[in-house]
This record gives sequence, structure tokens and C-alpha cells, in this order.
Amino acid sequence: MIIYGSVVSPFVRKLLGYLGEKGISFELKGVAVGDPDPGFRAASPLGKMPAMADGDFTLADSSAIIHYLEAKHPEPALIPADPQERGRVIWWDEFGDTVFAACSGKMFFNRIVAPKFMGRAGDLAAAAAAEAEELPKLLAYLENAIPDSGFLVGDRLTLADLAVASPLMNFRHCGARIDAATHPKIAAWSEAILSRPSLAPWIEKEERLMAKVMAA
Repeated sequence: MIIYGSVVSPFVRKLLGYLGEKGISFELKGVAVGDPDPGFRAASPLGKMPAMADGDFTLADSSAIIHYLEAKHPEPALIPADPQERGRVIWWDEFGDTVFAACSGKMFFNRIVAPKFMGRAGDLAAAAAAEAEELPKLLAYLENAIPDSGFLVGDRLTLADLAVASPLMNFRHCGARIDAATHPKIAAWSEAILSRPSLAPWIEKEERLMAKVMAA
């Protein structure tokens, strides 16, 4: 199985963590948004990442890929069968992919992607507004929502944890680290999720990449 994407994408990062937790073997083929790679474009007609080629079956979008793989590899279950828990996992996946990633995207794209990868100025005002106006509300919500179990849903790791923790790396790359004094639950929870063996090696790789990018 081939996964197309970049390790700095929150959607790719979520999928890589999921694959690691499942123990599913794959090859990561690095591509950028809109990359002309024929395999990537065949799997992702809109040129968005991640995309997957599993034999002759192709699919794009992290959530679509994960639901496909969950049906194909049901154990260990990262999307619960219990109706209420499943609903909550789907909600957190949506929160991570849309609201949380959208906020981090405004900061990451305008501060890093545009100037460092695309050679043009980003909208720094939009990035500053996202950090000052959007991010505090999202962090306050998340801080209050994290249960004592240390997992967003139930007492075990689910897709919810991977989906919501992933965008935090993009905030970190932008200099918006979690203040443990202000958000102790998020700090402890995110450290536990992002340091899992399924994610830690990929995060080390992306941090080396980002160090080179920012130094250039």
C-alpha cells in the first residue's frame, strides 16, 4: 500500500499515526499539494493529501481512507462500535480536520508554507488573527473536554485522539506551543499522544525537515 503525502500535513500525520497503531504496512511517497506525480493525481483528482493506493484501489482524504481501512482491518478498533462512542469519535475527527486544522492552517500556511515553500509573502495579519481570536477559544473548549482517562473517548486510544492531536504539531511549528500552566490537560494529553511509537518517529523526521526549512 502506498500513502501519498507530506509529514508536515496534519491530515497525513493523523493517517500515519492510525496506520502505526493498526500495524498496517505501507510506503510513504512524499508529495506536495497539487503535485503532478501521476500516481498521486490518479488517487487524488483534486490534488489534496493524503491519498492512498491499495493495490488497484485508490482513495483520497484522511477520514475516507481511515474508514476504509477500519472496515478492512477491524482490530484493534480505533473507531468504537458503541453508538455513542462512535458518534463522539466522528465528532472529534470532524473537529480536528475542520475547525482545529483550519485554525492551524491559517497560521502554518501564511507563516511557513507561503514564504518558505512557495516563495511568496503570506497573510501575516490572517495568521495573527487566527492565533489571537480563534485559537484561545478552541484550546479552552479542548481543555475542558479532555476526560480524566487521558483519552478523548472512553478509556483507550481512538481516532479522536489522533485527529485532534495532529494539528497541534502545526501550531508548534508556528511557535504557538501549549502552555502547561494555562492548559495542563492539553499539555499532558498531547504529549502522551504525540510521543506514542506510532507517531514519534514521524514527528522526529518532520522536526528535522522543519529545522532545515526554517534555517534556509
